[in-house]
Amino acid sequence: MNRFLDANDPAGFAAYSASHLGALAVLVVLLLMLYGLRRWFRYGNRSRYGRYALAGVLALSEISLNVWYVTEDVYSVKDTLPLELCSITLYLCVFMLLFNSRVLFGIAYFTGIGGAMQALLTPVLYYDYPHFRFLEFFAAHIAILLAVFYMVWVERFWPTFRSVLLAMGFLNVLLPVILFVNAVTGGNYMFLSGKPETPSLLDWLGPYPWYLLSLEAAAFFLFLVLYVPFALTPASPAERQNKPG
Repeated sequence: MNRFLDANDPAGFAAYSASHLGALAVLVVLLLMLYGLRRWFRYGNRSRYGRYALAGVLALSEISLNVWYVTEDVYSVKDTLPLELCSITLYLCVFMLLFNSRVLFGIAYFTGIGGAMQALLTPVLYYDYPHFRFLEFFAAHIAILLAVFYMVWVERFWPTFRSVLLAMGFLNVLLPVILFVNAVTGGNYMFLSGKPETPSLLDWLGPYPWYLLSLEAAAFFLFLVLYVPFALTPASPAERQNKPG
């Protein structure tokens, strides 16, 4: 049990190791199951209970992570505030699920898929399976994706081009706030003050600080790509009703 929680556990994480591929396989299986059960969830109160269950998983992962930070004496305003994009999106998803919010969905759909997929494919993670941090990391990021697709497949929420602009506006409002926090704490939240030490998609976007401009363009392009399937597919009456804005 001590090793399960030990912040000094020497067993380091390796990208695309058996444990990493296993976690990605779990993601694929859960997404397929969610898609296959999408109509089942729509009967009676199941859709609401499903949303609450996902919100509970997300909240539990965030609470347990912060408890671990404190009990393992690794809490630091420089590194552990919930100011990474996926942490912020996790909070958005909790409120989106609890309140069935179309507006929050319009942001979380893009930041959730874009941020969580990058985190899952190129994890900034230092603990391997079966360490608590490994399990929490993948549970939280997988739950973010499940939350977003739950709203699409079960609740039939439908992003619009206005959602793309809303998500981009949200990121640009965050930008000066996070840069200020980084300057005050000496941190590097959202990697706005430097690239991560581990390999990531940011390595393709040029040197600091110019990659911030590349990142802005890449985010807009990615959001457009995520919007295209909806732009090309006619929405049903239920989906038209659930368009943000």
